[in-house]
Amino acid sequence: MKYFSGTATYSKDINVPNDWFRSDRKLVLDLGTVKEIAELSINGKSAGAVLWKPPFQTDVTALLRPGLNKIEVRVTNLWPNRIIGDQQPTVTRKHPFTDIQPYKQDSPLMESGLLGPVRVMAVSTK
Repeated sequence: MKYFSGTATYSKDINVPNDWFRSDRKLVLDLGTVKEIAELSINGKSAGAVLWKPPFQTDVTALLRPGLNKIEVRVTNLWPNRIIGDQQPTVTRKHPFTDIQPYKQDSPLMESGLLGPVRVMAVSTK
């Protein structure tokens, strides 16, 4: 959605081989580039962290299991894209209220969402 501001959920099922689990390493989920804030859950359990600055990474060793795993990432972006969208000539209902208008209808849109690349990395614990 071109002028979306809010929270979007990204999900992916991954198959985790048993040999990924070793005592000499941990598994880290790296989200790559995120605009702006990410919350992560794996197999329905929260990873317990809100990722709000680079690097957008967290240890997921305790949450992943051998076999099929469902990863969900909720990303919340900022208001500017919605405010710019509300300035468009065809809009009949504005969403956010603001008493100042720092953005115009031709203001550039901000990158938003989970831009990635997303990967699971094995990191040595030694």
